[in-house]
Amino acid sequence: MKNEKWNAENIPSQKGRVAIVTGSSSGIGYETARVLANKQASVIIAVRNLDKGNKALAKILQQNQDADVKVMELDLANLASVKNFAENFQKNYLRLDLLINNAGVMIPPYSKTTDGFELQFGTNHLGHFALTGQLLELLISTEGSRIVNLSSGAHSIGKIDFDDLNWEKRSYAKWKAYGDSKLANIYFTYELDRKLKDNGIDILVTASHPGWTATELQRTGGVVEYLTGILAQDITMGALPTLRAAIEAGLKGGEYFGPNGFMEMRGYPIDLSGNENFIWLKPSSGEGFRGSCFI
Repeated sequence: MKNEKWNAENIPSQKGRVAIVTGSSSGIGYETARVLANKQASVIIAVRNLDKGNKALAKILQQNQDADVKVMELDLANLASVKNFAENFQKNYLRLDLLINNAGVMIPPYSKTTDGFELQFGTNHLGHFALTGQLLELLISTEGSRIVNLSSGAHSIGKIDFDDLNWEKRSYAKWKAYGDSKLANIYFTYELDRKLKDNGIDILVTASHPGWTATELQRTGGVVEYLTGILAQDITMGALPTLRAAIEAGLKGGEYFGPNGFMEMRGYPIDLSGNENFIWLKPSSGEGFRGSCFI
């Protein structure tokens, strides 16, 4: 498994399938959308900034004029925008095969979403939670559909305080807040997967993390931004765990893909869900995670 070199060539034609990729105007999301479009999927670039989304669309079409790609507005830090996106999507599409919850913010100064949630938790987790819920009926009606939640190795520093989710009682620690949001992504993956299975619903829920990948997320990272230019892999590699989580045949749900290299920072994607570092995150049979914010 460690020597496995899974890449985009492993992806068969996705013709006839519809995919939403949030935050896909740049970075890992863009690369994920580009690869899926080149594999003949119908891809929705779901982004807050329509200008950036249209530039991403133009880049994809420049490489492949036959690509079926559309841009739709989605601001995950605004629940009204999430609802509007879901309603508009369901007016225009009768199926949804892949929901790739990729978008995120990383270590910004303290701020809140439109609805009053700490920005990282509100965007990275709660926005995607709401989006998934509003598209769940369509996912259920689409045979073989799949949800992929993009997490991070930073989940390991997360320790969610359910009594202070918005960091109103504590001094704000932006890295810990980021870790909380990424830990929530994994909790959400495992608990949603369990509940769907318990109810006999045929949707796979998987997760991924990109390792250390050079994207726009590092622009507020100080020394991290500096080291990224030296140590990080490019987006073509960073998107592979997400693509494998979205496409790999024979999965059972609850798989978590990440790089196979040193400290999972770089390398080809493998399933990490059996790793002792992640087993503790899975819910035990019949038990859910504390807090209704997860499911």
